[in-house]
Amino acid sequence: LNGSALYNPCLSLRSKKRSVGNDISGQGKSLIIITGVNEGGKSTLLRTLALAQLMTQAGLFAPGRSFSTDIRSGLFTHFRRKEDRTMQSGKLDEELVRLDRLADQMDPRSLIFFNESFAATNEREGSELARQIVGALLEAGIKVVFVTHLYSFAVSCGADFGGQVLYLRAERQKEGQRTYTMVEGPPLSKSHGEDLYRRVFGE
Repeated sequence: LNGSALYNPCLSLRSKKRSVGNDISGQGKSLIIITGVNEGGKSTLLRTLALAQLMTQAGLFAPGRSFSTDIRSGLFTHFRRKEDRTMQSGKLDEELVRLDRLADQMDPRSLIFFNESFAATNEREGSELARQIVGALLEAGIKVVFVTHLYSFAVSCGADFGGQVLYLRAERQKEGQRTYTMVEGPPLSKSHGEDLYRRVFGE
């Protein structure tokens, strides 16, 4: 996955503001970990990358200045869902069952996008689950893009998977403003949720 000034075309259609473009240099990387501040554009970037991959494989222009990628046999998404009354079990169980169904359809040329998966439990359990699942996917040859707030998981990926990993982080200015720009860099232990608190409730 390589691109410059990539943007989410769906967001552009809904908003009057010009979308912020992002660059990515994922050549030779099997795992892309996206971390950073709350409401910093992480999930938007994830959708942007998924749409760029899908549109490219469909023979369409990717939304951005440039984009290059390899062709994958299948594209899959695993996004955290809101709890509802139709659920037969807890949120974590639902996530694992849904992932198991996806795994039955994947092969070594697949690409999967995770958005805040396994955050329904505590940090330690969620991090260990994510680490083991991502490890198994990478071992099978599956490429992974993962947005997460699980700090322990994000940090462990560098130790476990080394040069396979590209870290991207949502940028935050000193006063707490979000630029919606991603920079290459290791995960930080803070998500700066206090910025959102001040925005809603004041100082």
